[in-house]
Amino acid sequence: MPSTPEQRKARAQKLVRYLKKAYPVPETELEFTTPIQLVVAVMLSAQSTDKRVNLVTKTLFTKYKTVRDFAEADPANFTEQISSITFFRNKARHIIATAKMIQEEFGGKVPKTEKELVRLPGVAYKTAHVILGELHGIWEGIPTDTHVRRFALKFDLTDRTELTKISKDLELLIPKEDWKYVNNGLVLYGRYVCKATPHACEDHALTKLWPQAAERWPKAK
Repeated sequence: MPSTPEQRKARAQKLVRYLKKAYPVPETELEFTTPIQLVVAVMLSAQSTDKRVNLVTKTLFTKYKTVRDFAEADPANFTEQISSITFFRNKARHIIATAKMIQEEFGGKVPKTEKELVRLPGVAYKTAHVILGELHGIWEGIPTDTHVRRFALKFDLTDRTELTKISKDLELLIPKEDWKYVNNGLVLYGRYVCKATPHACEDHALTKLWPQAAERWPKAK
């Protein structure tokens, strides 16, 4: 039987209290120097690991540093340079088009609103809110990636499986001042503590807060 809204709210807030203590400084593990490099890294990370992205960008970002660098990239060369990333052809096309739009419509500055960011090719709700948080310290939404989706379902915080809808459900359960701890906290927890493959997790900190989670292993999207 699904939890009631009140049970979900209380449980979500317990989980976030732990995340705030365990991961007090929300910060991505993606490596970047310039704002546009963060945008590119986040776009590359969709359905790929940060570790893989960092391997690719370690070389890529020595050549491409500015919006102009990405906007003027040769499509064939750039596509080849990111070819070890999943969906690299689409991502190459979107990255170059995004850089051109930032250059032409936003004066070379990465936008600071969701409304503007989601206009960029390849940028949807999740990517936009990662960018807003990491670059600008603006946490106007909760980005849901595979880790956040998995734990939202594992801890019965939502009945939905679509990423943006999960974000909206979580935003109703968690106080806005705590939104910034959710994505990075659950990403790190999922990456280093409670991985996706079924295992004994009864002794994990979050599972102890709601023991039923030990038996719940949501399928990957």
